[in-house]
Amino acid sequence: MASLDRPLAVVTGASSGIGADLARELAKDGYDLVLVARRAAPMQALADEIKVNGASAIVLACDLSKAGAAQTLVGEIEAQGLAIDVLVNAAGLGGSGRFDQSDPVRLAEMLQVNVVALTELTRLLLPGMVRRGRGKILLVASTAAFQPGPQMAVYSASKAYVLSFGEAITYEFRDTGVHVTTLCPGPTATGFARIAGIEDVPLFNGPAHVMTAAEVAHLGYQGLKANRSVVVAGRLNALMAMSGRVAPHSLSLAIGNYLMSHQPPSSGSTGHTPPS
Repeated sequence: MASLDRPLAVVTGASSGIGADLARELAKDGYDLVLVARRAAPMQALADEIKVNGASAIVLACDLSKAGAAQTLVGEIEAQGLAIDVLVNAAGLGGSGRFDQSDPVRLAEMLQVNVVALTELTRLLLPGMVRRGRGKILLVASTAAFQPGPQMAVYSASKAYVLSFGEAITYEFRDTGVHVTTLCPGPTATGFARIAGIEDVPLFNGPAHVMTAAEVAHLGYQGLKANRSVVVAGRLNALMAMSGRVAPHSLSLAIGNYLMSHQPPSSGSTGHTPPS
């Protein structure tokens, strides 16, 4: 049970990766947590882990790819009489491949998690923050938000939505005491590439630095505390994001297509392979 003496944060996508490490950052900084993801077991392990920081956590297994899941989740939170100080929308789904060869069901689930559930949770929890005159919201987008992404068309478009949405509501609520930060990670060692089937593409297997989830979470949380509107994790990623906005459109598309194209293995080549 959450303590009345500690602020409370909801973290989606809390079973692994950036979401789990953001939960760790919050616990170290004095927050109790509501952990949300499909898989309860890893969240329970995380809840046990963060007890060393004096934090308590409520574990709510919830599949945000299902319509109505956000409303059900908020209903459970409200039924326990919990006031939310921080919302971290870190749940996300990815996928790769040419659009006409993509699984329509997977695409619908991706949009439900990346766009619909994120929007609904923000809409449902933000008014309480406004009434109390304080609160923080962290939206996890991607550097894919800064330019179209051939071979990941729907994923990139969903993250462009998150970035645009985040920047807009940051401005709308600038005088309310509620601050919104959008975190844009680049390639990150979370298992995302393995699940999406893109371990061998240049974006993940090239010379660029692949950050750890802990590194990304730390930068994102520091940006949230500083009330920054947008945080691009890593200097190289920030440079690439900026170049995507100023480079000729045709060049950005060509580079994006190359970075997501499956490459034949070459002898002696080395690169990062995300953990299984």
